[in-house]
Amino acid sequence: MRTIETDILILGSGGAGLFAALHAHQTAPELDITIAVKGLLGKCGCTRMVQGGYNVALAPGDSIERHFMDTIEGGKWLPNQDLAWTLVSTAIERIHELENELGCFFDRNPDGSVHQKAFAGQTFDRTVHKGDLTGIEIIGRLAERVWSDGVRQLEEYRAVELIPAAGGGALAGVLMIDMRTGEFCLVRAKAVLLATGGGPTMYRYHTPSGDKSCDGMAMALRAGLPLRDLEMVQFHPTGLLAGTHTRMTGTVLEEGLRGAGGHLLNGHGERFMHNYDERCERATRDIVSRSIYEEIRAGRGTENGGVHISMSHLGPDSVRKQFKGMVERCGDCGFDLAGGLVEVVPTAHYMMGGVVFESDCRTGMIGLFAAGEDTGGVHGANRLGGNGVANSTVFGGIAGDSMASWVRAKGCHRRPDESILDAAVAACRRPLELPKGDLFGVQEKLRDLMWEDVGIIRNGTGLNRALMRLEELENELDGQGIGGSSDLAYNLAWHDWLNLKNQLLVSRAITQAALARENSRGAHFREDHTQFGSAENSSYTLVTRSADNQIKVRHEPVCFTRVRPGATLIVPDLPTGEAVPLGLSQSADGVIDAV
Repeated sequence: MRTIETDILILGSGGAGLFAALHAHQTAPELDITIAVKGLLGKCGCTRMVQGGYNVALAPGDSIERHFMDTIEGGKWLPNQDLAWTLVSTAIERIHELENELGCFFDRNPDGSVHQKAFAGQTFDRTVHKGDLTGIEIIGRLAERVWSDGVRQLEEYRAVELIPAAGGGALAGVLMIDMRTGEFCLVRAKAVLLATGGGPTMYRYHTPSGDKSCDGMAMALRAGLPLRDLEMVQFHPTGLLAGTHTRMTGTVLEEGLRGAGGHLLNGHGERFMHNYDERCERATRDIVSRSIYEEIRAGRGTENGGVHISMSHLGPDSVRKQFKGMVERCGDCGFDLAGGLVEVVPTAHYMMGGVVFESDCRTGMIGLFAAGEDTGGVHGANRLGGNGVANSTVFGGIAGDSMASWVRAKGCHRRPDESILDAAVAACRRPLELPKGDLFGVQEKLRDLMWEDVGIIRNGTGLNRALMRLEELENELDGQGIGGSSDLAYNLAWHDWLNLKNQLLVSRAITQAALARENSRGAHFREDHTQFGSAENSSYTLVTRSADNQIKVRHEPVCFTRVRPGATLIVPDLPTGEAVPLGLSQSADGVIDAV
């Protein structure tokens, strides 16, 4: 087997991966840094697809504390507060870095200040953007810098297994497949960053790019790492509903449409969000998605099973100017966003859960770091729109700094565990030796199953049914292959099989976590357990996979390290020992509590 050695290996080239490469090179330019990406650098992944923008507290009247409280309350008191604080405080540094060092051109106000638009679920207009094509601007500038820095690139290489060192406890490298040839390759690295992105593409309607199949989370589970909050799958309320004949169905119509004043109309032409939340269309994504789902389930949906979004009351010319990309996307599918109605449906968008990690991006495996959507704990039960690209870039930069410093101080190449390496190769080659089956049929069954039973509204009966069906689908997949093909170069059937294998594992973990949480929080809604539960006694789920492929779930209490339920940080001048206004008290450890 071909072997490549590098100091730092970064899996993924989204906002987290590219920022990590940039910061690692700046911190330790003598290190050899390699980015491996399943597609083409700068052309794949989810950050590039970001339309809406980047949340950051810049404007007068806004504050880090206000952004923090919106994030904690939006996450229904489940976020790791230290991670959330790192997000909102470092976002300011990162947005200036994007503008002043990387040359991103964000929209500006007439006075020259950065324009920030309204996004749902927030108490302040703080979303920095480049029209409605923010992700392309960010990834374009990042990719240019990474190319100019001479970072080694392994394009069209997919990671298939984390290979521990002999004796366990630490990471030796990553088994990869060169998709251009079909050959296996072991990349040995002193430090590895897991930044492959999540991507809930196992649902009937989904937004992420087709190359996303939860690879990083599946590899982490197989490596024995704990993942938290996996039941928290976010559905974006407004996915384009353009028919089964096009892959445009499910793609996002951005949050800014509702933030700007767009209306949601049911199949009878009636606005309905006021029946569900006083914030109407600007409620958080979980509430809006459930409200749309309830309208559809009650028979008040459109002919094709969705609802409409209407923008024409804001003025067609204004809509075309503000949302040029969205207007063109809808026009390509036969809809007039500026002057007519566009059919939409909730669509699986983002996974709040992921690998447990620290504020410096270390994980429980020595030598493995993680950032971006592969990680859990930042968003809790619900991610605010605009916090996603901030999460990737903030923690990507931190990961780059941390890995470079760690490799300088402690890094070394470790001997891989040959038995695990051989077993991983054998597992990947298994479908090559089995008769050709109906992979598309398995994929469609999985998507329908997850949508119906582990989707926007859940119950114990459906979740238990899903667990049984997922086991049946896994057995069905394991009993078929791709027909003994000898040509493995760009063998898409092979990679489809591997994608499905990962999706089925992560789907089981999501379902087990959802069954274990017998209350309703944020994106997780149980119609048989509608109560919120005690915020003060909040706990998060931790999922692990055992050696015999069983999913285990346990609960851990949330640590309120900065503010407790019922309290807020949005108060002026709050040093320890001084009187605290607004009915709050401050303990010696600095945690804000309600009186």
